[in-house]
Amino acid sequence: MTHALITGTGLYTPEHVIDNDALVASFNTWVDAENTRHASAIAAGEREPLEYSSTEFIVKASGIHSRYVLDAAGILDPARMRPRLPERGNDELSIQGEMGLSAAREALDAAAVAAKDIELVIVACSNHERPYPAVAVELQAALGAGGYAFDMNVACSSATFAIDTAANAIRAGSVRRALIVSPEICSAHLNFRDRDSHFIFGDACTAVVIEAGDLATAASRFEILGTRLITRYSNAIRNNAGFLNRVTDADPLAQDKLFVQEGRRVFKEVCPMVATLIGDHLDSLGLSGQELSRLWLHQANRHMNDLIARRVLGTEPAPLQAPIILDRYANTSSAGSIIAFHLHRDDLTSGQLGVVCSFGAGYSAGNVVVRKA
Repeated sequence: MTHALITGTGLYTPEHVIDNDALVASFNTWVDAENTRHASAIAAGEREPLEYSSTEFIVKASGIHSRYVLDAAGILDPARMRPRLPERGNDELSIQGEMGLSAAREALDAAAVAAKDIELVIVACSNHERPYPAVAVELQAALGAGGYAFDMNVACSSATFAIDTAANAIRAGSVRRALIVSPEICSAHLNFRDRDSHFIFGDACTAVVIEAGDLATAASRFEILGTRLITRYSNAIRNNAGFLNRVTDADPLAQDKLFVQEGRRVFKEVCPMVATLIGDHLDSLGLSGQELSRLWLHQANRHMNDLIARRVLGTEPAPLQAPIILDRYANTSSAGSIIAFHLHRDDLTSGQLGVVCSFGAGYSAGNVVVRKA
């Protein structure tokens, strides 16, 4: 069987940064305006006053200190509180195509691979900016890649599900080189007027090159020892935006057309599911958590990552053993675990083992076990 290797990664980081203090100031200004607008109803006991947010609350709840976004001004405007991203013409490169092009070129350079030699392009992310034509086909054309391309959406697990798909195609011999790109514009599906979630997401894009083992020439290579996926249906994380909204006469600005979740339920149900997935997958490969040098986990919540890492490793993880990037990137959906891998892998030596794992809505979780070549 042909072995599949990760030979290059790339990262696009937006230039705009919003720290917790700025986000809280905007939110609390909006809260003051809303409470003033509904002062009579609040005084009559007909309506509860909205609560302030705070930097301390955000850090305690999530471990997030800041986030990168495509547009800060629109988000921080209390009268708007959403990014301002002008619509592009049909003959212009899409926003996700532009993000993807930047990350993909870095990944291709790292892998020492020409775009024309790529035979499969997957754009895997939690939201695509249009149903069709596929952003992946647009990116394929912009890069000058060969083969075929398609979009994939498995929410926060999209990148690891795409790695599984690409690795299987390489193992089967149907393609020799693949490119996975995850352009996450999470700020566009976030309700910045929801105290419990207004701080969660940021924007970013990652890219991963996967090659057949006999083709790989990059100095830094990771052999994919195995992949495993799991899905379990749950409404605990949901986004109801879709093309049927207009025919059901649903309010396109309704809160459920954005990201919504039951945070405590997600924590309680997802953590054991993911820890079991990783443990069982390692066991099937004749490995154990104690043999892992690195856990590149989905970057949604610091408390979730710490708990999962402890269960998998059997001990309190050292800072570099389960690296955290969400403190400055926030939750970037499917890009998060790949950002962690991209930024925290070069110190590993030949033979050391690691796991890339992402998890999210669905529920879904994807696990990739790798060994430094």
